[in-house]
Parts: sequence; C-alpha cells; structure tokens
Amino acid sequence: MSSSVTRAAGNEPPQPSAAASTEAANGTANEAVTSEGTAATAAPGTDQASGNAPGAEAVTSAGSEAGTPAADGAPASALRRRAARFARPGLAVLAGALLYASFPPRPLWWLAPFALALLAGCLHGRRARAGFGLGFLFGLGYLLPLLVWTSEGVGPVPWLALATLEALLIGLTGLGIALVSRLPAWPLWAAAVWVAGEALRARAPFGGFPWGKLAFGQADGLFLPLAALGGTPLLSFAVALCGFGLYEALRVARAHPRRTAAALAALTVAAPIGAALAARPLVSDAAEDGTAVAAVIQGNVPRAGFDFNAQRRAVLDNHAKRTVQLAEDVKAGRVPKPDFVVWPENSSDIDPFTQPDAYDVIDKAVKAIGVPVAIGSVLVPESGPLRNTMILWDPVKGPTDTYDKRKIQPFGERMPMRSFVRIFSADVDRVRRDFGPGKDPGVFAMAGSGVGMVTCYEAAFDDAVRSTVRAGAQVIAVPSNNATFGRSQMTYQQLAMDRIRAVEHSRSVLVPVTSGVSAVIRPDGTIVQQTRMFTADALVAEIPLRSAETPATRFGPLPEYVLLAVAAAGFGWVLTRRIRARRAVGAGTPAAS
Repeated sequence: MSSSVTRAAGNEPPQPSAAASTEAANGTANEAVTSEGTAATAAPGTDQASGNAPGAEAVTSAGSEAGTPAADGAPASALRRRAARFARPGLAVLAGALLYASFPPRPLWWLAPFALALLAGCLHGRRARAGFGLGFLFGLGYLLPLLVWTSEGVGPVPWLALATLEALLIGLTGLGIALVSRLPAWPLWAAAVWVAGEALRARAPFGGFPWGKLAFGQADGLFLPLAALGGTPLLSFAVALCGFGLYEALRVARAHPRRTAAALAALTVAAPIGAALAARPLVSDAAEDGTAVAAVIQGNVPRAGFDFNAQRRAVLDNHAKRTVQLAEDVKAGRVPKPDFVVWPENSSDIDPFTQPDAYDVIDKAVKAIGVPVAIGSVLVPESGPLRNTMILWDPVKGPTDTYDKRKIQPFGERMPMRSFVRIFSADVDRVRRDFGPGKDPGVFAMAGSGVGMVTCYEAAFDDAVRSTVRAGAQVIAVPSNNATFGRSQMTYQQLAMDRIRAVEHSRSVLVPVTSGVSAVIRPDGTIVQQTRMFTADALVAEIPLRSAETPATRFGPLPEYVLLAVAAAGFGWVLTRRIRARRAVGAGTPAAS
C-alpha cells in the first residue's frame, strides 16, 4: 500500500513554471492521467483545476512526501519517504480514535469534524487502493473501541469479527473518497460518498448494522436540528462536509491562497453550520395534541451478562414489584398517576400466553397500577421462530394487542451461518432457537395516546422508526434490554440514538431499559429524567403529544437517495476524466515534462 502511495505521488523534480503553462495547454487530461498513476512523469502541478498548489508543495500539503533529493540529500529524502509511509497509516488510526472520542458518554461531539479533517488529509489525492487501506485503518481505530461492548460475556471473537467487517466497509468508503478527492469542490463529493458508505453499512451484510453512524454522535451538537430536516443521512452529510471542508480550507490557505478558492473552501465549512442554524425552528417540544403522564419501569436484573436469561422469573418479578411500588406511590400522593406505563424489552421472558403463573404476575401488577401497560415478552410458539413481542395489557381486558420486533439482530437474536460460526466460538449455541421478524409497525392505543413501539435495536434503523411515526405514533417508546452488555458504553450510545430520533420526528421518546439508563426524552432531544445503571426505578413525567410530521418524516429516504445520486455523479465524473485521459494518451497528446 505504501509503495503505491509513493508511486502515485511521483518522484520527478518539480518544475512549477513549466508545469503551470503545460497544464493550461493540456487541460484536465494530464491531471486525470496523473491521478490514476498512468503518467508517472507528468508534472506535479496537475491538480490546479481543483485548487491544489502547484509542484511539490501540493504533494506535501496533501500529506505525501514524494521527495526531490539534492545530490547530497538522498539519505534524508529516503528517510522522509519512509516516515511518510508510516505516518499516514498512523494518522488514519488516530482520526478513527478521535471520531470514537466524539461519541457518548463524552460530550465531545465537536471532535467529529476534526477527525474527518484528519482523515481527509490522509486520503486526499491518494490512489484507490491506498484509500481503501487507509479507510480500513481509520475504521479499526473508530470501531474497535466503539463496539467493545459486544465482547461482554462472549469474549473478543464476536467483537473483533464485527469491528473488522464494518471497518472493511469503511475501507470501501475511503476508497471512494480517494477517488473523488481530485475533483473540483471535492469535499461535497466526499461527504456524499461518506453517506453512501453509511447507507451500505445500514443494509449489508445480514440486514445491515447502522450502529456508529456519524449522526448518532451529534445528540448534543450544533448540527442536531438538521435531523428534523433530512434525517440521519443529512445530519451525517453536514458533519462530514464540515470536516472535509475544514481540511480543504486549511490546505488552500497554506498552499494556494487565492481569494476565490479560499472562499469556496470556507463555504464548505460555513454552509452546514448555517443550515443547522436555519433548521432550528423545526425543533419544538410544544404540545400539539395535549399532554400525557407516562411512566417507564426499570426493574433491574439479578445479574448482568447473558446468563440473566436463566433468571427469567426473577426479572419478571422485579418489574412487577416495581410497578406495584409505583401504584403505592401514586396512592400516597408521592407521584402523579400515569396515563400509561411501558416496561422494557424482555421484562417477561416467560411467555404469559403459555405460562399461567407469568400471566398472573403481570395481570396483578397491571391491575395494581390501573392503567394500560406495554409488556416486553418472548413468545414461544409450538413451531417456527420465537417472537420478541411487546404486549398491550389492559387492567380490565388483559392482553389486547401485540407488536413483534421487525429488525432482528444477527448473531444475537438469530444466528446466520451457525455451523460456520461455531468453528470460531461455541457461544453460537447460546442462541438455541432463532427469533423471527414481525411485519407491521406497532402503535398501541394507550389511554387516548398513540404510543409507537420501536424495540431496542430497531432504533438504529431509519425506516423502522419512521414507519412507526407514519402509522400514527404521537409518542415513541424504545423498550430495550442491555443487561447483556453490563456497564459498558452501549447504553449511552443507544440513548444518543433515541435523542436523535426524538428531534428527527419531533416526538417524545420513552426509553425503559431492564438495567441500563432508562430515560424520558422530549421532542427537542432533551433528557428530562433518567435512571442510574443496575438500579430498580420508575420514571413518571408529563410529556407533550405531537402529530405533525417533520420534513424528515415526510421525505423519508429521499435525502439519502439524493446524496447517493451525488456520490454516483462524482464517481461518474472521475470515470469520465480517466477515459478522456486515456484517449488523449492513446492519440499521442504530449504529456507534461
């Protein structure tokens, strides 16, 4: 990889004045030839159309030390080239680590643009295979620490496998950014390519894994209002554009300080910031359909880790007891009576439809509080897959409605390639029977409020949340179970997603969790109440009910499709330039010398 980077940079002595005149005569043909590495002797100043500095200065500003040794300076030049080979991969890993540091529980959202600016310095002007390798290293630096919680209870193999697979996909993103980095206004194309990479990771393989989207680290950030305008794709695009534009502005100011070029580079930083400020009126927590008093229950689990499922009855009893305690607090006047209550995912892993004792425990708790309660359960049909189900339980009628989780977590709730995975980890057999996905969004009518169910992992998927809101949800509930992941940062990463969804769709979000951080979030993304980890608790809060749709809710995937089209147009432009360059070479057009 490093040798290809050196060859792409070129080793010919710089001839600034001659190169500049030749470039003006030959147009973009020689530039494209040089960017592809097919004309190693082309003048270094072949990227002036995109604002690069001429000669070796441009190569140095892009982070590449091609080296032009004097007769007595060859050893020093060789050392510089050797250092550059190791420096660029190291900087790519550092950029990934900076992006990780921008994510919750740290309120360092502003690190994200700087992380991407550093990544841009690694990728700008690189060849495709170097872009892939550097992108892969960036992905490892980012995802290895971000996803370390996946090793809780099962060891490092799943964590390393998942992080490596996702980093490979980020490597493809790096490849794409490197390809478009020689185009005019390249930060725009590169930011669109970033969104295309996130779209790929959200869909493949095995149904996708959107965790770690750039948008999900911006719950406290300046760019957050853009989620209401164009959803997570637009929010990610804005952060990426700001980061890539920041690098370009610094590069142009250092190497090619022309007023027009500098102004255009600065615009790529100012535009997303200005758009975010302009979108602030879209963020509101006003009550359009009145208010409701909602309660979320965190019953806690006896022990963290995967084995908590072996204590299913204890988990059920904990949530029932905490609900009964809430009823007693209401009677004593310590808290207002809720209009409805939401339990977490897996709060009753015992199927109440087949186990009478579980039915009785739930029914007594619901009758004690006297309002509808959404119960997270696992249904065990006689045949076919299991069901991760939310059950609407009425204090008079009993269970009246159900919602089956639609996004089933691969290697967690279902086990693809079971026999193959078993070669690497015996933990594969913890999932003895796969879960099956539901088909339709679930909106429970709870005391006159439409409460949409988005179960845990589903909150990471744009379409799962949007379809629930479009189905009539005035409130979003995200019942979750993260006891499996102990005291890791997973619960805070997920809570940040829920805050993004609150702003994206302008809905209150209720987050009942078995043992992590349960919370009540207002439509502006503000957390008004939250629990401590591994503590039994109940949160009761008055929340606004809203039915208006934000532009993000109405447009759905359209902003993402537009950005994918922009990325495709950038790739098309690169391909066109290369074809023209090859034709020019084949026709005998003289190259710069």
